[in-house]
Amino acid sequence: MNFLTKLERKYGKYAIPNLTVILVCGFILGYLIEIVQPDAIYAINLNPERIMHGQIWRLITWVVMPPDGLSIFLIFTLMFYYFVGRSLENTWGDFLYTLYVVSGILFTDIGIVGSYLVLLATGQNQMAQVFALYSNTSTYYLCMSLFLAFAFLFPDMQVLFFLIIPIKVKWLGYVDIAYLIFSILSYGTMGYYAGMVTVIMSVLNFILFYYLTRKRTAISPAHRKRKRAYKREVRQTQVLTRHKCAICGQTEEDDPTLEFRYCSRCKGNYEYCNKHLFTHEHKKS
Repeated sequence: MNFLTKLERKYGKYAIPNLTVILVCGFILGYLIEIVQPDAIYAINLNPERIMHGQIWRLITWVVMPPDGLSIFLIFTLMFYYFVGRSLENTWGDFLYTLYVVSGILFTDIGIVGSYLVLLATGQNQMAQVFALYSNTSTYYLCMSLFLAFAFLFPDMQVLFFLIIPIKVKWLGYVDIAYLIFSILSYGTMGYYAGMVTVIMSVLNFILFYYLTRKRTAISPAHRKRKRAYKREVRQTQVLTRHKCAICGQTEEDDPTLEFRYCSRCKGNYEYCNKHLFTHEHKKS
């Protein structure tokens, strides 16, 4: 049993179901803010200087900042991110997917705020102010880390590049890795350290999960279909064989604490809950 399995058994109840839907709805909210009130974005972005002055909501609210700018391909972008996220949810399960997204957010928070504090501690106050000014982090690299995980799990799946060219996901994954390395080097050369830290933290999150989940195999769509069919049959069986009190009509679904027994002195198959088992009038026919 590896570390993630132990973690899931202990904290699996805290998983967030349908997290992809929540993320996509957050992106849509971010686009609406950009359209209606563009200046409001600066009240929710990941600004470490403002966070140190008590605006701690920025550690979370930056997640609604859209990964890409407004364009005619917006609907396709959101649909693609939804497809990638749902595929990871179905493969990993709610807990691991929640952990991956949350760790990506936390890594970015720690990287940005930690770098800002290091600059202040080393007396580079002017550099710290510039760092805070340009730490307008979007969710672009968070979404890219999701896609890298998707490409790792489904390397031979084909998608339509630019909605026209069929290409295997693994090649797009290689391109994204090359782009991330280039981004780190170019940001470092330009002195845009906030962007460089954001990219590094996103890559670090992917590398960590790659190491921890490398022995896990992807669940095929056919297997997921069989699993859903099995659960549906089990639910139907439970409904057909449920207990019901002949007096009050309550079932175990109404009150899970009830216990049901058949009365040996009643003629016929009469079942009673523990409240009426010894108080009912026996059926003679």
